[in-house]
Amino acid sequence: MAAPPLPGPLAHLAPLLGHYGYWAVGAVVLVEDFGVPAPGETILLAAGVYAGAGRLNVVAVAMIAFVAAVVGDNIGYAIGRFGGRAFVHRWGRYVFLTPKRFEAAEEFFGRHGGKIVTVARFIEGLRQANGIIAGTAGMHWRRFLAFNALGAALWVGLWTTVAYLVGSHITTVYDEVSRYQVYVLVTAAVLIAAFVVRHFVRRRREA
Repeated sequence: MAAPPLPGPLAHLAPLLGHYGYWAVGAVVLVEDFGVPAPGETILLAAGVYAGAGRLNVVAVAMIAFVAAVVGDNIGYAIGRFGGRAFVHRWGRYVFLTPKRFEAAEEFFGRHGGKIVTVARFIEGLRQANGIIAGTAGMHWRRFLAFNALGAALWVGLWTTVAYLVGSHITTVYDEVSRYQVYVLVTAAVLIAAFVVRHFVRRRREA
């Protein structure tokens, strides 16, 4: 079966995806998630379109992207945890994570706590720096892993499913979803905060 034409900004990924397939999906998502400027979300959308046309298996695309996203963020976490701010300030500029961008992201992370690990997956800039910031902030690894895995599952599930279903119309749908992204993220953050508060209240009552 011939590869379907990829629409708009996805078109430049056709040679990469057509030649390397699942390897391209895993590698690009992996490196994006520890700070390397790579089109992780874009290749996920393109792979979903290919899956919808029968060129790739949608379950395999989702599983590979999920594992790559979690592993990539954990590499970022290790960089932040063991390298610290000095490492980020020295080497971050080579992957466009300048001290100014890092400080802004870290401040945002600090204000919103662990729940931002989940919703950061959907925010350009924070998605790439999420693990590094969590590491430098000293967040407990198991807590980071849980929130990060949840965010990866939601992110991969959303964009793989949408691209698989709408095919060549994905760029139009993506633009519409992005337009209301802020409202979706605020709602998600409120729900996560509510669950956290409920958990602490329940534990306090049991104590």
